[in-house]
Amino acid sequence: MPKIRHIAYRAENVEAMADFFSKALSMTILQRRKNNAIDLSDGTINITILPASGHRTDGGPRRHGIDHIGFMVEDENEASRLLEAAGAEKLDPAGYSQTANYETKFRGPEGIGIDLGHWVGAAALGKDEKAD
Repeated sequence: MPKIRHIAYRAENVEAMADFFSKALSMTILQRRKNNAIDLSDGTINITILPASGHRTDGGPRRHGIDHIGFMVEDENEASRLLEAAGAEKLDPAGYSQTANYETKFRGPEGIGIDLGHWVGAAALGKDEKAD
């Protein structure tokens, strides 16, 4: 079963939002990116705070709040097949800023971004989390 390991959130004030997650929820700031994004982790899930003014790599509309959700999967080819069979559009990776170990991007219903990949600070799939 795919597991959520990454949530990207668009904020007007990236530093203030990262500070909030760090102080209020004890998340660890892992890195500050050149594009002004900040990656945090709780040890299992990565949250990236993105500037609201930045561009979306998948061409979708910019809006505050959750921008896209990333899933770690055991079999990327099968997960990609299932996403496309359910109506998701696989996006061309050309020009993406690859700050994760890897990401495959899709656009799902209502323009939601879905990534398959690995992220800094995100836990690997555990023995009890592998697909049946």
